[in-house]
Amino acid sequence: MRVYFDNNATTIVDPKVRDAMIPFFCEYYGNPNSLHQFGSETHPALRVAMDQLYAGINASDEDDIIITSCATESNNWVLKSIYETHIKNGEKNHIITSAVEHPSVIAVCKYLESLGVEVSFLPVNSDGVIEIDALKDAIHDKTALVSIMWANNETGMIFPIKEISDICKEHNVLFHTDGVQAIGKIPVDVQDVGVDFMSFSAHKFHGPKGVGALFVKKGLELIPLLHGGDQMGGKRSGTLNVPGIVGMGEAMEIAVKELTCEGNLVRKLRDKLEDAILKTPDTFSVGDREHRVPNTVLVSVKGVEGESMLWDLNRAGIAASTGSACASEDLESNPVMEAIGAEADLAHTALRFSLSRFSTEEEVDYVILHFKKAVERLRAISSSYAYTPKNHKSGL
Repeated sequence: MRVYFDNNATTIVDPKVRDAMIPFFCEYYGNPNSLHQFGSETHPALRVAMDQLYAGINASDEDDIIITSCATESNNWVLKSIYETHIKNGEKNHIITSAVEHPSVIAVCKYLESLGVEVSFLPVNSDGVIEIDALKDAIHDKTALVSIMWANNETGMIFPIKEISDICKEHNVLFHTDGVQAIGKIPVDVQDVGVDFMSFSAHKFHGPKGVGALFVKKGLELIPLLHGGDQMGGKRSGTLNVPGIVGMGEAMEIAVKELTCEGNLVRKLRDKLEDAILKTPDTFSVGDREHRVPNTVLVSVKGVEGESMLWDLNRAGIAASTGSACASEDLESNPVMEAIGAEADLAHTALRFSLSRFSTEEEVDYVILHFKKAVERLRAISSSYAYTPKNHKSGL
């Protein structure tokens, strides 16, 4: 049996999305910017896809949704553009982010630090979420941008985005959020929350890889990251990925329609898996599940390296993760575990399970069975673990 529980890394393309994309590979394959019929016949489908994206996040007609290759590009674009427009030759010199952002935010912020930008990496509490008071203490008149994710890719914890947005407005500071792990899991309404910029990727909500977008609130401008063409109103050069855009639009519409499924059925499966895992002695899960996206659980198994667990599960046909797929080759301790203050002997033991609406109860039962087998085998050969009943507890 093969079980895929690594949906925060990427998702299966929904068959309905695949079917919507297929005609645009070989039948309607023209360049949308060409003046001939081959190009213009792609326009109706592109208009539908853009309407689906706007509706999916409740963007207004005056806002911009600019197509990119992925959220990594979108995150880079916002941070580097704000540097060019507000920091490099301006009076502001400060960016605020969190210590548990995706590498595409953390790495850019560290790059900007090398250029002289002051960056505040806000700490998180034991649940893996920033404290609002920490943001209030960090923000000042030199702050140009706050960039805080909507939901964490490793813990699934949901950040207080509305409160963060309100604080930014009070201080006249721009606010960007990486919304990758929110879309398709919880309601996302950019008008209600009031974000200025939001990044997302299609492949995180059962769309195709290689296409994403950046929401830009009306009245705001960014310096193009890519030059050389008039695509997307001159804001992002490059021939449009028509099949990808069509697929992303269709995936967005389906994701919004399936939110009830995600919030109920997927949550029940996740909770069943988590409850079973926590029955194993000396296992821990990160964060209050009521404040997590409904598909995610990050667990630690005392005395068992995360990579070793991953190897045993993979041998059983089970896909999970030790953290962000963008840092999967890094065998150092999990940075999120370090950020929440986990004990040193737990920082290497993180294992993430992330389900989807295509997950089944049979798969959960299979994972529970092989999780227990893996723990027993690995603890039996561990030189650092000795179980005693008084040490059995759940929760970090």
